[in-house]
Amino acid sequence: MSIFNGKRLTNSVFKLDIERMRRGWYSDKYFENSVRMYEELVECGYRFGGESPGLSERDFRLGEVETGDIKVEMQWFTRREPFTLIVGVDKALSMLRHCTGYFDGKGSFVETYDRLEVEAVEDGVKIFYEGDPSHVKPVIRVRGRYRDFAILETPTLGALTRASRIATNVYEVLVAARGKPVLFFPARFDAHEIQAADGYAYDIAVRRYAMDTGRELESFVSTDAQGDWWGGAGGGTVAHAAIATFLGDTAELMLAFAETQLLNVPRIALVDFLNDSVYDSLAALKALFGRYRELVERGDETEAERYRLYGVRLDTSGSLRDVNVPSLGDPARERGVTPELVRIVRRALDHAFESWDVPNDWTERAREYCSSVKIVATGGFDPQKIAFFEKQDVPVDIYGVGSWLLSSCKHCGTSSDFTADVVRAEVNGEWVQMAKVGRLPGENDDLKPVRWSE
Repeated sequence: MSIFNGKRLTNSVFKLDIERMRRGWYSDKYFENSVRMYEELVECGYRFGGESPGLSERDFRLGEVETGDIKVEMQWFTRREPFTLIVGVDKALSMLRHCTGYFDGKGSFVETYDRLEVEAVEDGVKIFYEGDPSHVKPVIRVRGRYRDFAILETPTLGALTRASRIATNVYEVLVAARGKPVLFFPARFDAHEIQAADGYAYDIAVRRYAMDTGRELESFVSTDAQGDWWGGAGGGTVAHAAIATFLGDTAELMLAFAETQLLNVPRIALVDFLNDSVYDSLAALKALFGRYRELVERGDETEAERYRLYGVRLDTSGSLRDVNVPSLGDPARERGVTPELVRIVRRALDHAFESWDVPNDWTERAREYCSSVKIVATGGFDPQKIAFFEKQDVPVDIYGVGSWLLSSCKHCGTSSDFTADVVRAEVNGEWVQMAKVGRLPGENDDLKPVRWSE
C-alpha cells in the first residue's frame, strides 16, 4: 500500500520463495538456531528459571513464564538521517503473512499470521530521525509469539533497507535537480532479480517529490522489469555498442533508429562516441532535420515527427576531456560531463540552423527545431554534482543517475539501514518494557492496523 493509492501489494506481485523462507533459507543462522531452541523448550515444558533485572518474582511470577512461547512486541525502524522515504513495507508484510508459523510434527507448516497484531505505515511516508536510537518512529510494529516470526527479521529488514535506500536516494537527486526529470539507470550495477523492487522504489520517490512540491513529474525507467510493479515500461534510445555497429557514424544510426522506432520513443542521440560531443550532436541534428523537412514538404507531418530529435545525451567518461572543452589547468574541471561542455553543446545546437541551407520560410521552423532539442547529462552524477550544475544554471534538461542510487548514503554520515528490536514482552498477561539499553519503544502516528483480508 502506498500513500498514493491505498492498496497494499500482495505476493502475487512479489512472488516470494515462501517454502525456503519458512525454513530460514534467507535468515541469519542465529535466528533459525533460536527457533529450534524455543521448540525444544516447549517440548520439555521449560519455565523461566533465571532473574530478570527490574522484574520481581513476587510481582510477575517469573517461574510461570513459558519462555518458548513468549509473546513480544517488535518494532522495525530506520536510522538514516535526517529522513528516510519508506518503501518495502508491503513486501515485509507479505513475508509476515505467508511465513509466520511453525512446522508441526509431520513436517507441515502451520500458519499463525492471523494471531499477530500488526501495525504498519504505507509506502511513501517520510520518517525523520535525529540520530538518537532511543527515539525512533517504527514503520512496522508486531505483537505475537516470537518463535513464529523470529526468522523473518533478516529478510524483512532487507526488504525495507534496499527499497527505502533507493527511494531516499532518488528523492535527494530530485531535490538537487530542482524537479528536472531524472532517468533511473542503475540496472546494470546489480543483479537483475532486484530490478522490479528497485523500479518501484524509484517510482514512489518520484510521486512523493511531486506531491511535496506540486510539480508534475514522470517516472523514467530503463527496463520493463523496473516498471513491473507499478505498470511502467522501460524506455531508452541507443547504446555505444549500436554506434559501433554503424562504424562510429552516430548520425547514420539515428536516421535508422528514427525510421524503425515507434513515434512515442524519444529520439535521443548519444554523442560522446568520438569524444567530440559538438560534432556528433550537430551531425545527428542536421541529418534528422533534413529528413524531417523533406517529409513536411511532402505534406506528411505525422511521418515527419519520426525524425524530430528529442535530445542529445552527454556521457563523456570521467577520464577524458571532450575535444571541445579548453584546457583549464585543472583536470577535475575538464574531464567528464562538465558545465562548460554542456554550455558549448547548447550554444552549438541553438545556432546550428544558421549554417544550414534552408529557404527563408523555413528559418523560424529550423530555429525552433534546434532550440527544442534537450540536453541529457549522464555519467558520474550524484546529488552534489547535480546541485553544483543547478547552482551554476547549467542548461541541462534531464539527468541520468545510475550507481549512486544504490549507495548507502556515506556522504550524509549515516547508513540507510533498518533495525528491528524487541521492546516489550508479555509476562503473565502484562506487557512490560524489555528493550536493550539505549533503545525504547517508539511511537508513530502513521502506523495503521494491518488487516490481512485487505
